[in-house]
Amino acid sequence: MKKIIIIIIFAVILLGAAVFYNEFSHKQNNSGMNSGNNSPQNTSSQNAPTPNSSSSQNQNAQNNSSQNGFVPPLPDAAARVTKKPFGIYVTPQNSPVQPERFTGYHTGADFETFPNEQNATVAVHAVCNGTFRLKEYASGYGGVAVEQCTLNGSPITVIYGHLNAATITPNVGDKISAGQAIGDLGKGYSVQTDGERKHLHLGFHKGAAINILGYVQNKADLAQWIDPCLYNVCK
Repeated sequence: MKKIIIIIIFAVILLGAAVFYNEFSHKQNNSGMNSGNNSPQNTSSQNAPTPNSSSSQNQNAQNNSSQNGFVPPLPDAAARVTKKPFGIYVTPQNSPVQPERFTGYHTGADFETFPNEQNATVAVHAVCNGTFRLKEYASGYGGVAVEQCTLNGSPITVIYGHLNAATITPNVGDKISAGQAIGDLGKGYSVQTDGERKHLHLGFHKGAAINILGYVQNKADLAQWIDPCLYNVCK
């Protein structure tokens, strides 16, 4: 009888020890899981991009370009602005284009033509919705067209230089849609481009006043112009 009682007591002790061990282990495991979950969440929160991060700014710039409705004037535009970007200072000695007859700060972006386009018709398309303001033959350009558009709520004039004047189809006062063909590039080194290579000069001038200068002599004067490539047209 004593043996049975001893066995029962021993079994109760073992059972109690087992229950205590399981409860202790369960608490320890729960404590480690919470620590592991909280730590990555806190780290992720601390390293998350803020609205002032560069990636956020780039996204905002892309969104603004899309909202403004600007489009490239030529296909494969990203591969064309290779010689004279906006703001470059050129002289006959240092210009990436030779021979060079101009000196000054470039007020626009030049879109070059590809070898297979030298003797082909290359249509130039409006970069924005607007009103057609001017078409004429001008020294240094050959044919030139000007469109008035709105950028960020303010008026700008868009200059399309080195066109074949005879192919410019809109009339002054016409409403123009982004992507609409407005004329063809002039033949390189001919009267159509006033002796310049075959390419498109694209300029954005602030305000509604027409100014077709391709270069300015003082860097401060560039403040009246806008880099077109900031607004989706060079992509």
